[in-house]
Amino acid sequence: MTTIELKNRLKELAIRIIRLVDKLPNTPAGRAIGNQIIRSGTSPAANYRAACLGKSDKDFLNKLKMVEEELDETLYWLELLMEVQLVKSELLVDLCKENEELLKIIVSSITTMKGRMNNK
Repeated sequence: MTTIELKNRLKELAIRIIRLVDKLPNTPAGRAIGNQIIRSGTSPAANYRAACLGKSDKDFLNKLKMVEEELDETLYWLELLMEVQLVKSELLVDLCKENEELLKIIVSSITTMKGRMNNK
């Protein structure tokens, strides 16, 4: 996967999260989870863009770790939405799958970068 393709997938995830939050119920739980997931679900795209502009391998790696953390947090909020049934689970399955795939890609990139840095 190219850098541009990954940037686009992360941006599309952010768009899907924004649309999801706009459809959450206007309840205390809906607002609280919405506020959390809007932050965690939109930041991976921005952080990955920043990583691509990293000044060093270490900077790139640190920013990739931030992307990993935010994707993992987003997955948590998606799981919570399903478990408390604020959104029908079947409506979130594809979004969770995409989030998990992106998380695996980022973890693989982190592993690759660590290997490169250790070989220098």
